[in-house]
Amino acid sequence: MVFIKVPPAMPYIKTPKKNPPFSTLLDIKSQKCGLRGTVFSVGGNEYTGEWQDNKKHGKGTQVWKKSSAIYNGEWKFGKRDGYGTYSILLPGTREYERRYCGRWKNGKKHGYGTYFYNNSAVYEGEWNEDHKSGWGRMYYENGDIYEGEWMRDKNHGQGIIRFANGNWYEGTWQDGKKNGNGKFYYCDKGQLYEGFWVDGVAKCGTLSDFGRDEAPTPTKYPIPQIQLVDMQLVLREAQSAYLDQYG
Repeated sequence: MVFIKVPPAMPYIKTPKKNPPFSTLLDIKSQKCGLRGTVFSVGGNEYTGEWQDNKKHGKGTQVWKKSSAIYNGEWKFGKRDGYGTYSILLPGTREYERRYCGRWKNGKKHGYGTYFYNNSAVYEGEWNEDHKSGWGRMYYENGDIYEGEWMRDKNHGQGIIRFANGNWYEGTWQDGKKNGNGKFYYCDKGQLYEGFWVDGVAKCGTLSDFGRDEAPTPTKYPIPQIQLVDMQLVLREAQSAYLDQYG
């Protein structure tokens, strides 16, 4: 039997833990995370709500001093994102008036929302990066109503506009103007125009009586009936001739 002498174990020495610098502790303590009270910025703006990783995140309310505007809604990493309402302070009062109520993404109006203009005009529909884009309905101050497709704040695609006097147009739009095939109903006179439009101007088409008996101010005489073998063929040929000349 062989005996091996084991040396005594070294005594355990506890190394003192170094405390981080005071500036680091102050920075950690100032990090905003979770629900906090109102935080004021140097410029006088104030925010009340939730935080994450030192950024506005969750639900909160932001008040801008310079523009006297307020946003109440959802945030994502420091930017308006989700559902929220943007309002402005009415001059000479302490009352706020809604400007936009709806969806946001990355700090911009994006998705479905309603915008209230300074006058009685209202837009409700889809937005894309602060622009009216997609489907939407616009109520104009003069009483006209447009319902249809939009692209970058202009009527673009298929849409219908109903004028305050009762007349209306349905058809194709491009860059805010009637372009392509469309129908214009002159309900006040009891007539219907069907044809082709270029930059808001009717170029070729047919005019016929439509609801003349119910029209408030019909024409003195009805439009005479002209019998064509193929009216649509004549219209297509006229349209093709125009496009060949000016297209």
